[in-house]
Amino acid sequence: MSDDVLETLARVEAEEREIVLPRFDVKDAWTLGSRMRDAAVAAELPIVIGISLGEARLFHTALPGSSADNDGWLERKARVARRYGRSSYGVGLAFRAAGRDFDTDGRLDTSVFAAHGGVFPITIAGVGVVGTVGVSGLPQADDHAFVVSHLRGFAATL
Repeated sequence: MSDDVLETLARVEAEEREIVLPRFDVKDAWTLGSRMRDAAVAAELPIVIGISLGEARLFHTALPGSSADNDGWLERKARVARRYGRSSYGVGLAFRAAGRDFDTDGRLDTSVFAAHGGVFPITIAGVGVVGTVGVSGLPQADDHAFVVSHLRGFAATL
């Protein structure tokens, strides 16, 4: 196991503990999603962005250069975040840190679940995970970093 995987996993686990919101509702989803979209448009990122509360999709957008494949990846990563209650990147890293591979050792249908970076749980203090926010279209570490940056910035405004 490489030290890089362990260091990255430790950072991601710290982010998962840190980013806890006091609330999150439909208006918040629109605000966060719109900020993410504006930043992605400005940077010309070929991504899709999705925010859900439970199983309800509250925000979705696809930017130039993205495709239906990105929608599929986004949903598969969101299923992992919902199932495990943590970031899709964190799940994949945890498997790798344990010397395992999610696709073979996770015992889940890989056409339905993907433990790749890009979807982060929406966690409310005193409640737990209530939804997800994610992107797809960049390398997984970049997808994850984009979401964390925007979710952290959003949390600071609440």
